Amino acid sequence: MLAILGVPQAEAACDDPPAKGVLWIGCDLSGRDLSGLNLRGAVMMRSNLQGANLSGAVLDGVDFTLANLSEARLTEARLVKANFVGAQLQNADLAGSDLREARFDNAAMQAANLSGASLPGTSFYTTDLTGARLGGVNLREANLSRAVLDEVDLSGADLSQARLQRASLEDANLRAAQLAGANLEGASLLYADLRDTDLSDASLVNARIDGTRFEGARLDYTLWVDRKRCRRGSVSTCE
Repeated sequence: MLAILGVPQAEAACDDPPAKGVLWIGCDLSGRDLSGLNLRGAVMMRSNLQGANLSGAVLDGVDFTLANLSEARLTEARLVKANFVGAQLQNADLAGSDLREARFDNAAMQAANLSGASLPGTSFYTTDLTGARLGGVNLREANLSRAVLDEVDLSGADLSQARLQRASLEDANLRAAQLAGANLEGASLLYADLRDTDLSDASLVNARIDGTRFEGARLDYTLWVDRKRCRRGSVSTCE
């Protein structure tokens, strides 16, 4: 009957105890301590989790669509295939979390801490990650197309085979990162630091590289901005 009347049944479930698959839709969970709990498969769409503590929680497959997780703590949490589409995660702490194949498309993640997180296959399509900390993370085969990564620390990160088409990486720190086979076509790399970076077999077609630093960068068979294929053994400059 509630469904017929168009009343969301889950709205009345905000007082339900935390459990696997719990339906907390549009709930105020701000500042709540949910650390270490098993909430696998829960639905928290449009909920307010600002400042909540989810450290060490099991959150595989949880739906956080359009939720507010700004300043939330998700350190060492398990978030495999979690959905954060359109969510707010400004200043959120996700250090050391397992985010394999999670979706952050169109999310706001300015100044978020993702240090030490596992992110292979994760999608950040059109996500704003300005000022986020991503040093040393695993982003193999991740989708970062059209993402905003200005001033982001990606030093030592693994971005092999990652998709970065038309991403903005202005003033980003990519020193010693792994970008072998990455697609950077049309990306803005203005004044980015790519020293000692592995760009073997990567594509930089139509990328903007004014002021970009490539000293020590490995450019084996890299497809350069003018579609020239760099020779094997090229370092620092495309030969």
